[in-house]
This record gives sequence, C-alpha cells and structure tokens, in this order.
Amino acid sequence: MKKYIFPEGFLWGAAASATQIEGASRQGGKSKNIWDYWYETEPERFFQRVGPNVTSDFYHQHQQDIKRMKDIHMNSFRTSISWSRLLPDGIHVNQRAADFYHQVIDELLNQGIKPIINLFHFDMPWHFQEKGGWESREVVDAFSYYAETAFRLFGEKVQRWTTFNEPIVPVEMGYLNHYHLPCVVDMKRAVVVAYHTMLASANVVKTYHAVEQHGEIGIILNLTPSYPRSEDPDDVKAAQIADLFFNRSFLDPSVLGEYPQELIELLDKYNLLPLVQEGDAELIREHTVDYLGVNYYQPRRVKKKETLIANDGNILPENFFDPYIWPDRRMNPYRGWEIYEKGLYDIANNIKENYRNIPWYVAENGMGVADEERFMDGTGMIQDDYRIEFYQEHLKWLHQGIEEGSNCFGYHVWTFMDNWSWLNAYKNRYGFYRVDIQNQQRTLKKSGYWFKQVAKDNGF
Repeated sequence: MKKYIFPEGFLWGAAASATQIEGASRQGGKSKNIWDYWYETEPERFFQRVGPNVTSDFYHQHQQDIKRMKDIHMNSFRTSISWSRLLPDGIHVNQRAADFYHQVIDELLNQGIKPIINLFHFDMPWHFQEKGGWESREVVDAFSYYAETAFRLFGEKVQRWTTFNEPIVPVEMGYLNHYHLPCVVDMKRAVVVAYHTMLASANVVKTYHAVEQHGEIGIILNLTPSYPRSEDPDDVKAAQIADLFFNRSFLDPSVLGEYPQELIELLDKYNLLPLVQEGDAELIREHTVDYLGVNYYQPRRVKKKETLIANDGNILPENFFDPYIWPDRRMNPYRGWEIYEKGLYDIANNIKENYRNIPWYVAENGMGVADEERFMDGTGMIQDDYRIEFYQEHLKWLHQGIEEGSNCFGYHVWTFMDNWSWLNAYKNRYGFYRVDIQNQQRTLKKSGYWFKQVAKDNGF
C-alpha cells in the first residue's frame, strides 16, 4: 500500500475565526461588528436563532482548547483577531483584548503550536460599516492602522500573518446576494468593495514590512477551479470568465501585482470599473504577498450562457455563464457542494505554473455535515468515517502535487472544533471535536483520532 509522507516541517493544523469561536460578543470591552448588529435586529435570519453571543466560548476556554489541539498533535493553528474587540472605537487599544490575544498566542507557543494570525474574517466593525464598509477609502486607511497596531502588539511572537480570509465572500454574499450585510445586489458596488479590499491588503503588506517585522505576510483565498462543460470555445470562455471573477480578481494582484487585462477590459465594457487614484497601481504592484493560504471545498463547473438574462439593467457574474451539473459528480448533500478531490491537485499545479510557485498551504478543507448526532455511538463518539475519507482523498492529490514540485507547506482543516457559521449557526458541523452548544462540552470525534495519528506520522 502506498505511503503518503509529507515534507519535513509540514504544518498540520486547523483554522477558525474570532467571531465564529470566541463568543463573549458583549464582554471584554468589545464593540459590535456587523454580525452582532444583524443578530440584534433580525435574529430570525439565523438558523434556530443562534447568534454570535456565545458560539464555542473560546474566549473563556482557550487554554483548555489549545491543550486539546496539542493532544491531537496539531503543530499550527490559524485564527483571526477581532477588529472590534482590539480597537472598539477604531482608535484606542482595548487592553483586555490585547491581554486575551497575548494569552492565546503565548499558550499556542507554549504548546509548540505555531500561530497564523489573520486580520479580517468577514467581521467588519459596525461603526465602520455605517461609514460604508469596504466601499469607503476611510475604512481602508482605518484597516491599515488596526493592522499596524496588531503588528506592534503581537509581531514579535507571530511569524505568519494574513491580511484577509476569503475576500471575495463579503463581495459575493453582501453585494451580489443577501447573505451578508449590507444585503444588496449591485455589481458596481461589488466591484468597488473588491477593489478597496485589494488595496487594503496591499497597504497592510506594505505596513508589515515598513514596521520591520521578521516574519511573513500572506492572504487566504478560496480558490474554486472553474471547469468548462466541454471544449466548445463558448464553454471554455464561460469558465475563463468565472475564473476571472471568482479567483483571479484577488489571486493575480495579490501574487503577481496586477489585475488580469481581460478582467479590466470586461469591467470597462460594462462601465463597472472602480475609481482609481494615483498611486494605486504602484501600491498593488510593489506589495505582493509572501505566501498564499488556499481554502478549497468545491470546484465550479460552468457552461456557456443558455438561460435568459433578466432585463433589469443590473449586470451580474451569472450574466456570462450558467452553472453546469457534471453527471459524474459526487455530492456532500448537507452543503450541496460537489466533492472533487483532484481540484486540490489542479490548484497546486496552477500555482506552480502560473503564480511563480509561491509558497502556499491549504488553509481550509473540510466537510460540513448536518445532524451529526445520527452517527454517535454508545460511547458518545461521532463515527465520522465520511470525514476521514474526505481528508484522505484530498491529501492523496495534494501529496501528488507536492511530489511534482508544488511548494505547499501545510494542511489545515476546517476546523478544530464545531463552530458557529454565520447565518447557518451550528447547522453543519465540521470539527474534530464535537461541541455541545447546550453545555459547551467538547468530545473528540473519530476523525480527531485519525488526524492525531496522521500528524504524528507526518502522513499516512
């Protein structure tokens, strides 16, 4: 039987985010972010009316949770800092928040777990959203101030930072759908938000190096390989446009320092280009990331546009292609997502061949399952063999990509313990540890035991 042994020093770990695990949303001097505000005003939008107030209570249980990470041989962990906790008014440091994050980072290091700290994970402070969020250049500047504050507070302890997690998601979910605030459908505003987010990322990369930090700074992108239905030129073009919107809009400027010309021409054709100021192009060109984090869950399959386009004057990405259902696809029925493990290999090759083989790691990969109690045995353990198979098959393809020269240095799952997930709350569970949200008790699942052995052996 073939062995899959990974490079020495390979990172084995998990990812999370502040709003999804910390809880204590009204404690410790934290101000409201957009999720706190939304839950206050429309709790019915959240699955079973479970909001961000408590989540997985990491704020109070972080020492025990980090010990649990050590117990399953995690050697790295990525989480985010809550902007609205660290700088409640956007200016002054909340000392209780600084103490909390110092405690988290210190405990990780004490347990031999390398922290990767992300600066923004969908959780815009509410007072900045009232000013327009990422539509506002003022917020871009405020984000740089927050980042610099974080670097000065924690930079000596943290060797890897990331500017954003999945920056396309607030664009897509908040400005092309109704799943994040401000819940508008407006392509023109969506393009502005994406552009300002990219400027904010480049500006923070510039700040990181200017304040003479001694680590690396990257960005985490959710890459969805776009596969055409066929080799028909129209299908291929549809897949290329999907790739431009959902992958290359952040991948190219982050790594190569420039936007794809095809994307600029397409946006210009439909009068969707954002306002560009003097110095923007230089900022993006000269401040690319040191490494990439890649979240991979599913591919995107498309075909040429065959359905009618609504004649309402609002251009959307879906105007240029239709989704395609591959007859051979396998599905995770709980999320409605295709499971296609080879996509990770294709990403590895794409980064190697087209993005100067920049160092990268799998920053998220995971399988959400609803009603996992169905799989609980008599001892109380979730027998999640489906999740073990999911991880194994993805790791096999990742291993092949590394063998062929891709510069991947780690694999993080989503996630260490069940956590709160935006509007879906605790509907779908992902963790190595099951979290009983009634009493906050943690119980290791079968996949946690499997991961423990894999991380110990550096493979399987």
